[in-house]
Amino acid sequence: MKRNLTRLRMVGIAEGISYLLLLGICMPLKYIFDIPEPTFFVGLAHGILFVVYCLLVVLVAYQHRWSFLTMCWALVASLLPFGPFVADKKIFSVPTSQKNPV
Repeated sequence: MKRNLTRLRMVGIAEGISYLLLLGICMPLKYIFDIPEPTFFVGLAHGILFVVYCLLVVLVAYQHRWSFLTMCWALVASLLPFGPFVADKKIFSVPTSQKNPV
């Protein structure tokens, strides 16, 4: 059980970094400098990490008996540029017995 939470935290950080790379570097390269190549590779990596993150959130929420609201906040965090980092601090690092939805 704890192993999946560790995996979620690692994938969350990687997903957050890939999202920031995609928005902050690849998109300007594509639309300002007309260099679309990096967008494909970073976008592919981000897409895979996003799907894995969402699946792990659902798995960990079930295993740790998170409330539905806590699980939803963790999923919403994946849609915001710095969301996975905030979720790592506010949701994933809090002991399960002290989980309280926002």
